Amino acid sequence: MTRNLDGMAAQDGARVPPEHIPTAVTAGTLLYGDGATQTFDPDGATRYLEAGRRTEGTWTVDESGHFSSFWPPSYRASYDLRWVVEQGQVVGLRFTDLNSGARFDGRYQ
Repeated sequence: MTRNLDGMAAQDGARVPPEHIPTAVTAGTLLYGDGATQTFDPDGATRYLEAGRRTEGTWTVDESGHFSSFWPPSYRASYDLRWVVEQGQVVGLRFTDLNSGARFDGRYQ
């Protein structure tokens, strides 16, 4: 269930403004198409669970206004973050890796 998104104006495919990224990512657990889930804490911690394997990292909004993640020991990535909206409701987020172009759609559980 999502929280704190009521009243947030969003269009499907529109970029999440940098000032809304913290609210967007912490609004609920994201479920990806492969069954993996991810949670984001307001303090910058993130947890990714895939096939029973849990990894922990950190997230920030970088200086260019993109979502950025760090997974120890050395993996860093920055993403273009866009809304996934259906029937006028925000139902998830679309992450597009700025380097590879890989896209990951997560839906709020």
